[in-house]
Amino acid sequence: MEKLIKFFKVHHGYSRMKDLRNAGIHTRDIAKAMDMKIIEKINPGLYKLIDYSWDEYLSFLDVANAKKNAVICLISALEFHQLSTVNPPVISIAVPHNTDKFSMKYPPVKVYYYQDTFYELGIEEIKTKTGSFKIYNAEKTICDMFRYRNKLGEDLALEGLRNYLRRKDANLAKLRKYAIKCQVKTVLLPYLKAMVVK
Repeated sequence: MEKLIKFFKVHHGYSRMKDLRNAGIHTRDIAKAMDMKIIEKINPGLYKLIDYSWDEYLSFLDVANAKKNAVICLISALEFHQLSTVNPPVISIAVPHNTDKFSMKYPPVKVYYYQDTFYELGIEEIKTKTGSFKIYNAEKTICDMFRYRNKLGEDLALEGLRNYLRRKDANLAKLRKYAIKCQVKTVLLPYLKAMVVK
């Protein structure tokens, strides 16, 4: 067990079955470690060390390790950027539109399939002490909220915009640029003008 635990710690608390096997760790030891609640399965072939110094972004890291091209988006990104008080029950993630169907039991995810032009725009990589994950920047997140306003509610998009404009680092030129690229200029800019005037 010591070898298994050490292997997980070296790999920031995560490991795939194939890497464990390559390291000479037997499948029965993996099964035993699961029975002893040392590790848990978070996706087919992907395991996590339970007793590890995880930070508050554990769920995002689980998603990032399960799906390398997943980008935290929409309501989850809105909450991360402190642009909303809503604490979503599922993690919203974006993947390219041609990605195979993807799901996770825990943490629960809602997958959005983005066209390449929308998917690639505005990705940031957040590095934490226990790993890294991809998320859309604040400006792209607001524009995405306006793109999905009919599904997710215009009130959430407006809350995000209002909170963004209160920030000291609000960049209106950058927001306008993203609004054009995300094809929400005609929807977002009238609200932006009204709020800036106030």
